[in-house]
Amino acid sequence: MNVLILGASGMVGQGVLRECLLDDGVARVVTLGRTPTQQSHPKLREIVHADLLHLAPVEDQLRDLDACFYCLGASAVGLSEAEYTRINYDITLAVAETLVRLDPDITFVYVSGTGTDSTERGRTMWARVKGRTENALLRLPFRAAYMLRPGVIVPMHGVKSKTRLYRIFYSLLGPLLPALKAAFPRSVITTEQMGRAMLRLARSGYSKHVLEMADLASL
Repeated sequence: MNVLILGASGMVGQGVLRECLLDDGVARVVTLGRTPTQQSHPKLREIVHADLLHLAPVEDQLRDLDACFYCLGASAVGLSEAEYTRINYDITLAVAETLVRLDPDITFVYVSGTGTDSTERGRTMWARVKGRTENALLRLPFRAAYMLRPGVIVPMHGVKSKTRLYRIFYSLLGPLLPALKAAFPRSVITTEQMGRAMLRLARSGYSKHVLEMADLASL
């Protein structure tokens, strides 16, 4: 199958990209983002495009895809609700609406987060915005759409977060993460497992469209 990855330079996206490139069942991997991934592979095609709200100049390169793995997003730290919404809602919907218009027979897999507020009315800003994003994506006429709500994600195989706060977190607690993963296998997931779970969703689907940690662990 042919897959599109957004956020391939971020922590989750790096892990997803790695698994896609290693998977013999993936013929072509297209990445779309504002910066290159700095990777080279025969299956990899990179689209570097500065304005993800306006994709008309690159639309012709977004055809013949079977799945989109949307790993792009930003932490709410230091952002106003308007700024956070622009990155995590406006850009996401701009991409999704373009893809579903080009080819509705595509599976869209969105990396959300544990604690996301599907009611869109809670007190936590990021959770409201993520909930609004999930709900909007689920209303689009994709062949299938899945919202993933991971909790603690353990980076593997040299994967690193672009967010300074997360890098500090992993540098301080990194040695403990494998033990946490062993002790709480249904509460902690690795970047490798995230990539494999997303590929399985694209191939085989799942009984739920909003997947919590227990669902991801079972995948």
